[in-house]
Amino acid sequence: MNNFEFKNPTKILFGKGQIENLSKEIPENSKILMLYGGGSIKKNGIYNQVKEALSNYEVVEFGGIPANPEYSVLMKALKLIKNEDIDCLLAVGGGSVIDGTKFLSAAALYKGDTPWHLLTENKPITEGMPFATVLTLPATGSEMNSGAVITREETKEKLAMGGPGLFPVFSILDPQVIQSIPKRQLANGITDAFTHVLEQYMTYPTGALLQDRFAESILQTLVEIAPAIMKDPTDYKAASNFMWSCTMALNGLIQQGVPGDWAVHAMGHELTALYGIDHARTLAIVGPNHYRYNFESKKVKLAQYAERIWNIEEGTVEEKANIGIEKTEEFFHSLGIDTKLSEYTDDYLETGRIVSKRFTDRGWTGLGEHKTLSPSDAEKIIEMSY
Repeated sequence: MNNFEFKNPTKILFGKGQIENLSKEIPENSKILMLYGGGSIKKNGIYNQVKEALSNYEVVEFGGIPANPEYSVLMKALKLIKNEDIDCLLAVGGGSVIDGTKFLSAAALYKGDTPWHLLTENKPITEGMPFATVLTLPATGSEMNSGAVITREETKEKLAMGGPGLFPVFSILDPQVIQSIPKRQLANGITDAFTHVLEQYMTYPTGALLQDRFAESILQTLVEIAPAIMKDPTDYKAASNFMWSCTMALNGLIQQGVPGDWAVHAMGHELTALYGIDHARTLAIVGPNHYRYNFESKKVKLAQYAERIWNIEEGTVEEKANIGIEKTEEFFHSLGIDTKLSEYTDDYLETGRIVSKRFTDRGWTGLGEHKTLSPSDAEKIIEMSY
């Protein structure tokens, strides 16, 4: 196991009725900017719960943060933060709203003229305006980590940022919120969390036995509860396990002491930036072919995964590894997720070349756990995914 340092300062309030405890966690006299997305929280009752809990605070609202948090929209929110002397941010939404809030947290204290540089300079963010979250869509784990991904429609880019200054102070996780989530988004959430675990697990053996089993337990839980969630999101037991699995998948715990990959996410982000495909679905498009392309370096972990997650006991390492990839695709299909780029767009033939050029231009010449996956490798993987 590799050396590591681990600290996660985010406080979690988990369970039924936790939204009413907002006032116990936010300092008195705070002036709050409440951020949310397209307005679904006003239909499902979450908006009213939050407003009631914050009735003794001065609250300014900013809605309309899109599914991929858009830089130009966030810049309007940043102007509001400065004009209204906001000192506390509250994200009420899923990963996109929370990621957008993280960007605003950093941008509110940024001294430069162009906040987009927070993403292009690739420097850790060490300080930000305090913010908290009320999670409405389990998927990304953004409610308990310090990373964010922001889209810029103007340039068709989707870039990541993060650092120790971008952890939420606290996050409220009430599993009841999933009752009103459309099936498409539930499928996305399961797929996103599943792939988050794979990015930290599907590398090569390092002797980190506990970390492997942490990761495998999340994968097993997601596989077990997926049918129940898709059939009946009011099932509180399934909803609770789903929500906590999504959080644990990317709160930093399972990546400690082990190598990580994240090339699937890098490629997937480009598909979203180019075509507007749901983030989780881009991961399902690229992931299986990433494992096929890098089969030799990943086959031992793929075989272990096939054994422990899919109960494949017979066959060689290579045979088990191949079945593991097939089972992963079958799992995505069982959720209604298509796994070919051509099923989402007709304009795909140049995608591999475009992504390769973008990676080259950014200096991303060595991705993956071995830092050897080149732009031309990414091009071939994406072409395999057509």
